[in-house]
Amino acid sequence: MKIFEMKNLSLLFLLTLGLNIFAQSPQVNLQLNWEIPFNFAYPALTIEHDKQGQDVIYVAAKEQGLLIYDISSTPNKIKTITKNQLDTLDVMNVTQEGNYLYLALGNSFTNGEYPGMAIVDVTDPTQAFVTDIWKKYSGAKSGGGIVKIEGNYAYFGGMGDGLIVFDVSNKNNISIAGSFTPSISFPDPNPDPAKYNARGMAVKNDIVYLCYDAGGIRIINTTNKQNIIETGRYSNPAMNGKPRAYNNLALNDTLLYVAVDYAGVEILNIKDTSDIKLVSWWNPWGTSNWFASRGHANEIQFDKNSNLLFIATGKSDMNVVSVENPAQPDSITVFGGINNSQGTWGVGLYQDKIYLGYIFVPLCIPFCSNWGGVKEISWTVNGTNIQNLESNELIVYPNPNEGDFNFNYNSNGKSVNIIVSDAMGKEVYRKNGVLKQQNNIQLNLNSGIYILSIKDGDKILNQRLLIN
Repeated sequence: MKIFEMKNLSLLFLLTLGLNIFAQSPQVNLQLNWEIPFNFAYPALTIEHDKQGQDVIYVAAKEQGLLIYDISSTPNKIKTITKNQLDTLDVMNVTQEGNYLYLALGNSFTNGEYPGMAIVDVTDPTQAFVTDIWKKYSGAKSGGGIVKIEGNYAYFGGMGDGLIVFDVSNKNNISIAGSFTPSISFPDPNPDPAKYNARGMAVKNDIVYLCYDAGGIRIINTTNKQNIIETGRYSNPAMNGKPRAYNNLALNDTLLYVAVDYAGVEILNIKDTSDIKLVSWWNPWGTSNWFASRGHANEIQFDKNSNLLFIATGKSDMNVVSVENPAQPDSITVFGGINNSQGTWGVGLYQDKIYLGYIFVPLCIPFCSNWGGVKEISWTVNGTNIQNLESNELIVYPNPNEGDFNFNYNSNGKSVNIIVSDAMGKEVYRKNGVLKQQNNIQLNLNSGIYILSIKDGDKILNQRLLIN
């Protein structure tokens, strides 16, 4: 078991408020639990832990199909949905909503395939079965990149085919609700069409936050599925004229954390989608050479409780980065490293477990990796499960913002203390009053990290605030 120190993370004990968040410089503990090696040349891409509470993981394993493992003890493969069951398409990405998995299909690496999407019923993972498949049978064979679900719609990153929105209200009949292919005229005046691909995505309230490969970030409004429009776009000006690949992203209220391959991670303020701003740029590799880079940021996960990013970084395996202060992202630790001849593509996060998907790259493009499979890693902060450090009863939104916070807490007619303290524990705001279910607090404070505390009798609820 290895212990690593976090550096310069602005979370301290606020003992006077009874808040045990972190003590000075916290420690992140990463422990490898197990690994599943694949045969020779087979990769593991996206890994999803079952969201219904079962000790099961789902692995998008390219030409091996969808692999389902029972991980209640030693990992045991309990079901395979083969490529032949998926209209001969490779499985590139998987996401879960309820008792259903949604698969992005179609090899987008080499030997391109037509894009496709499938729905798989996993009510009983040992008896998982395909309910329906959609496949495109014409045009470019650019494959599938990602799929996300909101309500009755599946949002599919169809690589060169752009964004396709499916109506999945009937799990046995996938139908197209709308589609949108962003312009390739941005940011390069002479674009290479092969480098513009819809491959990373987040969706919230019908707004799609899309990684468009060399085309940067696109914000797409799908409220009207018959009239999908782009409302914002961004590409780092410092990268203009250089190769880039906006691969994947995580959404945190008005911030985007974007994996940009060999160029690291960009943190973007998207409060005004028509005027996206670069908050900071984490790029520890310091190179403009795709092949010489010590890392390649692929999939990315964000844990809101700890303000940590977990980034699959190619031959660097995984980097953990604190974004407690978005303007100063802080490298915390690395799992694996550039000398183990193993490289990652996927990273999954479930409670206190991390799942890394390793790929086999014999031709060393853009990095070498001689191992494919899955690894499970446990993570804690100061020996405590990070999920337990803040109250789930106190919900604050939007967070971060400029000081106008809403929060949900009902004091049931009793007067309670509302206290805000800075990161050093100094009280900067106090008010007594009766709280209803929905409340608002407006703070005229400098940018930084604060703690909102509700003291209700003997109970104290705490949540972190970040003021831009």
